[in-house]
Amino acid sequence: MRVELSRRAAKDLGGLSSRLQATVRKQLALLAENIRHPSVQAKKYDEGDDIWQGRVNRSHRFYFRIIDDEYKIIRIIRHPK
Repeated sequence: MRVELSRRAAKDLGGLSSRLQATVRKQLALLAENIRHPSVQAKKYDEGDDIWQGRVNRSHRFYFRIIDDEYKIIRIIRHPK
């Protein structure tokens, strides 16, 4: 599967530290290889809008939709605890 960042997600990524950006890229690469990878912890977040959530680290998450053969990343934000 391919991973594509929305404009908003690209802006979110650009606002992160370089270390956190590297972690996001690593997690997105793992997602592309296997949505069930234990590190990603992908799960359905919003059934009605078909939005999924994936884990960057303890404090950040990314949100995405699955469209055909692509994971469309829509946001990368602090975990809403």
